Amino acid sequence: MKEVNYGLVGSDISYSFSPGYFKEKFKKEGLKNYRYNLYDIPDINHLQDIIAETKKLRGLNVTIPYKEAIIPLLNSTSKTAKKIGAVNTVTVSKKGKLKGFNTDHYGFRKSLKPLLKEHHEKALILGTGGASKAVAYALRKLGIEYDFVSRNGDEVIYSYTDLDKEIFDEYHIIINTTPLGTYPDTEECPPLDYSLFTDKHIAFDLVYNPEVSTFLKKAGEHGAVTKNGYEMLVYQAEKAWEIWNK
Repeated sequence: MKEVNYGLVGSDISYSFSPGYFKEKFKKEGLKNYRYNLYDIPDINHLQDIIAETKKLRGLNVTIPYKEAIIPLLNSTSKTAKKIGAVNTVTVSKKGKLKGFNTDHYGFRKSLKPLLKEHHEKALILGTGGASKAVAYALRKLGIEYDFVSRNGDEVIYSYTDLDKEIFDEYHIIINTTPLGTYPDTEECPPLDYSLFTDKHIAFDLVYNPEVSTFLKKAGEHGAVTKNGYEMLVYQAEKAWEIWNK
């Protein structure tokens, strides 16, 4: 029985959730000839080597830092991925044609929704990378206004130093889409005044390793409702599996 291959494309991804999750899934479903591989590459242009060298490659997940960089290498993208401007799931046809999708927005929306209350009308998205774009799309779908925050703010993006009590009183959802705090650099966190969090706030961290990041710990100490990115990852992985098997 020939192997059927899937995998994750990224850089410095040895800690990743996906291989363990899919290996367990294949085991449960009795898919003995299915494999999920880590493709840890220093440059997205190595994607062509992966496609050429991996037999029966049917699908890929894409993570930091290639969710945007992969787009020019694809043959096509779904309408949603095009709107978002980031891809985290790729189908590989028998002829090697690549189509990009985004399942991050689905995972995030489904994970955040149960936490929402009437006063959760506005959100701050920390970071401006590929993951932040999927989060922004999900917030639009939920009817929640948002603004971005980065180290170097400008006319339309807040800088971390702009964030004061007045802003925290207006924005009650704070989402970390940066890798700050991910294992092994678990002491890191976005440079916020964490005393501004209250019990009206949701602090959502896309980081899932460690389970409680420094961002979540500090926000939680001031009463914020906290959630990490694990459930989001499970939802987006299941959606990716659905896409691969259409």
